[in-house]
Amino acid sequence: MGAEGGGRPRALRMGVFAGCGALLLAGCASMPDSGGLSGVESTPRQDAQVRVFAVPPRENAGPGEIVRGFLEALTSDDPRYETAREYLTDSARRSWNPDASTTVLSDGPNLEGAHSRSGEAQDDYAYTLGGSRLAVVDSQHAFAPDSGAYSTAVHLTLEKKSKQWRIDSLPQGVVMGKSDFQRNYVSVNKYYYASNVPAAVTGQLSTVADPVYVRGKVDPVTSMVRSLLAGPTRWLNPVATSSFPSGTALGKGVTSLSPDDQNRLTVPLNGKADRVGPTQCSRMAAQLLFTLRDLTPTGVSQVELRRSNGKKLCDLNENRAEIIASHSTGGGADEYFLDGKQRLVSLSSTSKDPEPVPGALGEGAKKLRAAAISLDEERAAGVSDDGRNLYVGSLVSGSSLGDPVLTSQGALPGDRLTTPSWDGGGDLWVADRDPKRARLVMLQQGAGEPVVVSTPGLDGRINAVRVAADGVRIALIVEQGGKTSLQIGRVERDEGSDGRRSVSILELHSVTPQLEEVTAMSWAGDSRLVVVGRESGGVQQLRYVQVDGSTPTVAAPTSLTGVNQIAASEDERLPLVAYSEDGIVRLSAGAQWQKVVKEGTAPVYPG
Repeated sequence: MGAEGGGRPRALRMGVFAGCGALLLAGCASMPDSGGLSGVESTPRQDAQVRVFAVPPRENAGPGEIVRGFLEALTSDDPRYETAREYLTDSARRSWNPDASTTVLSDGPNLEGAHSRSGEAQDDYAYTLGGSRLAVVDSQHAFAPDSGAYSTAVHLTLEKKSKQWRIDSLPQGVVMGKSDFQRNYVSVNKYYYASNVPAAVTGQLSTVADPVYVRGKVDPVTSMVRSLLAGPTRWLNPVATSSFPSGTALGKGVTSLSPDDQNRLTVPLNGKADRVGPTQCSRMAAQLLFTLRDLTPTGVSQVELRRSNGKKLCDLNENRAEIIASHSTGGGADEYFLDGKQRLVSLSSTSKDPEPVPGALGEGAKKLRAAAISLDEERAAGVSDDGRNLYVGSLVSGSSLGDPVLTSQGALPGDRLTTPSWDGGGDLWVADRDPKRARLVMLQQGAGEPVVVSTPGLDGRINAVRVAADGVRIALIVEQGGKTSLQIGRVERDEGSDGRRSVSILELHSVTPQLEEVTAMSWAGDSRLVVVGRESGGVQQLRYVQVDGSTPTVAAPTSLTGVNQIAASEDERLPLVAYSEDGIVRLSAGAQWQKVVKEGTAPVYPG
C-alpha cells in the first residue's frame, strides 16, 4: 500500500468500535524519503482493541527509510515479524532471532549518524541506533530493569540483483520505545510450586508466581502455555518446580490454543507427558488454570490435557484446582493492628469495632510496638515496646506467653528488632538491626534455636522484612549510604548431614531504583508489592511495583499523607490498611481512604 508523493506510510492501525463492529483504519501518515535524520517516535499507547499492522518496504526506498520502516514493523502485531523480515537480506532473515530479547528504551530508538564503509562506496550504509535503556526482556520473557546508554549498529547493503536497500547486519532481538512496549506487551504470572520449603499450614502445595511479559495481542494464550511448559525463569528456577515432565511441549502440529465458548481449554501435549498419573496430571492442569484464568476477557475455568495420541489425559476445573494448591491468598481477611493500649486487636469485615485477639498478646500484659499473625491465624508474634524482645503466643483464650524467643542487644530502640513476618510453612522471620550484630533470623515454626540467614549479596542494613506466603521470595527494605531501597531476594534452604538447616538469601535486586527513600512496604499480590517512598527531592507517594522491577498497569493507590506503615494482603481483593497521621485507615477498591480508628498503629494482615 503506497503513499502519495513517494512517502512510506507508518504501520497501519486497525481496531473495532466496541458494540458496533465497524472497522477503524488510521495512522497512515506518510514518511518522507529525504531530509535530515531524526528520532523514530514511539507510537502513542492505543486502546486495547487496536491492532497494528506493519507496512512492507516501498520500492526504491532509501537506506534511512528502510531502517525506520524496520523499526516501525517491530512494533506491529505481526506474529512472526514477517513484514519486518522483508526489510532484511536473505542471509539476515535466516540469522535474525527476534525472540532473543526485547530492549526497551526511554527515548528512541534514535538514528544517530550515517556512514558508508568508505567515502567512495555506493552500495553500503550503516546507522547507529541510540537511546537510553529502561529494561530488557530476555528469551524467557523475564523482565529486568536496565540503565545507561544504548548504542548498536545496523548495516545496509544495496542488493545487486534487486537494486533495493536491505539490512544485512543487525543485533539479535527487537528494540522499541517505552510507549510501544506498554502497548505491545502484557505482564502475566505463570505458576509453579515452591520447592524445598515446609508444607503449607493448610497442607496444600504452595504456588509461586513467575511474572513474564508476552505480546498481548499476538496469541498470548499459546505464548503463556509454551512459556509455562518451558519451566521457571532463571531467577526462580532454584526454588520452584513444575509438575510437567522435563521436555513436555505442545503436541505435534499445535500452533494455536484458545478456550471454547464454555471457557474450557484443551491442551494437546507431546509424548513426554503420556505416562503421568492422575495426581501429577491434576497438578499440571492446576498450573495451567492459575496461569491462564485472567488472560482472556472471559477467563479459563477448565483445562483438559491430552496425550500425544489425542486421548484425554485428565481435566480440572477451578474448584478442584483450589483444593490442590493454595493460590492468590495470603491468609484470612481479618485486619490486625495495635490499639491505643498497645494490645494486638483484630477487625473483621463484618464488625465495626476492633476486639483484642484471644491469648496473652491481646490481654496487654506486654506492650507491643509490632506484631505478625501466622497464615493459619493460630499464632501471633509480637515485638516488645522497646524493640528488644520477640514473643510468640497462641491465639487461644487463656494461653500464656512464655519467655521471648529472640532478644536484641541493640543499644537504641531503632537498632533492635523489626516487625516479624510469617511464611506459608509456619516459619517466622525477623531482622535484628543491632550494629554490632546485625542479622536476619528465621525461627522454624516460630520456636527453637534461631537460624541466622546468610545474605551474601546484601549491602546495607535491613530495616524491614516481608517474606512471601510461598516461602521462597523475600522483600527487604535495605538502608545503605543514607538511602533506602526495596530489594527482592530468593530464599534457598539446605539441610546438612547433622539435620541442621541453613538458609540463604540470594540474588537480591532492587525493584525501586527510582526511589531514594523507601519507608514501608507489603506484599499486595502474587508478584506485586505496595510501597511508600520518595523520589529524590520529591514528596511521599504510594505505588505498586512488581517483583521483577516493572510497573504494573493497575492504578497507584489514592494518595495519603503522613503514611508510616502499610499493610496489604496477597489476596488482591482485600483493602489496603495504613497507619498515618489520621490513625488506622483503610482503602477498598473504588473507594477513598476511610478512618478505622484514631488510636492505633502497626497494621498487618496474616503473613
